[in-house]
Amino acid sequence: MIEIPSDLHKGLVPLAFLLGDWAGAGVHDFPGSEKCNFGQEVTFSHDGRDFLEYHSRTWVLDAEGNKVSPLETESGFWRIDDNRKVEVVMTRDDGVVEIWYGDLADKKPQIDLVTDAVARTAASGPYTGGKRLYGYVKSDLMWVGEKQTPEVELRPYMSAHLKKVVTPEDVERWAKHLPDDMPDDGIAFFK
Repeated sequence: MIEIPSDLHKGLVPLAFLLGDWAGAGVHDFPGSEKCNFGQEVTFSHDGRDFLEYHSRTWVLDAEGNKVSPLETESGFWRIDDNRKVEVVMTRDDGVVEIWYGDLADKKPQIDLVTDAVARTAASGPYTGGKRLYGYVKSDLMWVGEKQTPEVELRPYMSAHLKKVVTPEDVERWAKHLPDDMPDDGIAFFK
């Protein structure tokens, strides 16, 4: 279910499907680093202004799904204009700052992004650009990232499947808005 908060900036309504806390897992695979499964927590939030704030943390998982070590952390700001053009400014813990541009697909919650500018600190590894695809699929958030370096052509390197995190406050808010004529037995839902 996509909720549109009453205090969301009106220009951000097309991005409302991103809002909230998300958690899940994915795969990381890029030449020069060990292939691994990873866990991820993502938050898209807003404060009424014309952007979404974004924060993502990932960590390496062992074969049993336990956290082993941090993988990547990134944060940034997402905007969209009246023509469904999306722009993202993102900073990553490895010393990379990126500007991404892309489009929100017509009639579906899917965003394609491509880097427009990349700035790196001396401590960061080689990186020249990337692409990302985000999609809201059956109430889940899925994404795939591609990257390139001077030595490696553009190729997928990370992808994840995230579920919306439900808090007790969410349940309480939803419970207050249930219709008065709810069936007692629950079976009526399936008829």
